[in-house]
Amino acid sequence: MSTPHEDDLTPTFTPGYKPTAAKSMDEYANLDAEDESLARWKASLGIVPGASGPATGPRVTVLTLELNSPTLPPGKKISFNLRNAVQLANLRKDPISIKEGVEYNVRITFKVNHSIISGVRYIQVVKRSGVRVDKLEQMLGSYGPREEPYIKDFETDESPSGMIARTGSYNVRSRVVDDDGEVYADWEWTFKISKEW
Repeated sequence: MSTPHEDDLTPTFTPGYKPTAAKSMDEYANLDAEDESLARWKASLGIVPGASGPATGPRVTVLTLELNSPTLPPGKKISFNLRNAVQLANLRKDPISIKEGVEYNVRITFKVNHSIISGVRYIQVVKRSGVRVDKLEQMLGSYGPREEPYIKDFETDESPSGMIARTGSYNVRSRVVDDDGEVYADWEWTFKISKEW
């Protein structure tokens, strides 16, 4: 039985949707090979015959999560290195400050290692004093493996404002998961709303 916190991090599905069985890169490359537009789309994902490498390790490696805002002071950057265990541990106990009432967006950087991904999404649950106050679920899209990381910018949002919003801190649980329930990253962090960055 899952906990309420785990239920919050479960991806939502369209009723009747069933993920297809995973295929190798070569199987995808040869599928509907006579369809020219589909062949161009597959090539844009790096899906060409003979392109598959060894299928070892995770299919997705999440590298960073950033908060971007045009109101950030010059030179200030809010970025989490998700491969740095020390920084991740500090994010749980040392809240980052987010300026109240400003527009911002989340950017995630990730690497697809050895097979095609689809149905991978970022889920973020924000709680305050143990009560869920927000949930974000963002589809990352479909990608093929390549050496360079991919960058996905989420839609712009606005941070809370007011005296009540500035009282206390917010606990966040973030997860990158696919339709099959495979978790590629799962971490916790905290933030507080401030008058200034």
